[in-house]
Amino acid sequence: MFESLAEQMKHDDAVSTSPQQRMTKWAAIAVVAVAVFGALYYAIQALG
Repeated sequence: MFESLAEQMKHDDAVSTSPQQRMTKWAAIAVVAVAVFGALYYAIQALG
């Protein structure tokens, strides 16, 4: 049925979460990524 544990976990996660929960998770990931890259950019500018 499933070829790997990763596929099984993706399937289980998709079934157990609502679309709003998934959007919230991805929005949080995007905010963290922007903060990390912004801090890196600021640090590089401060060094130069």
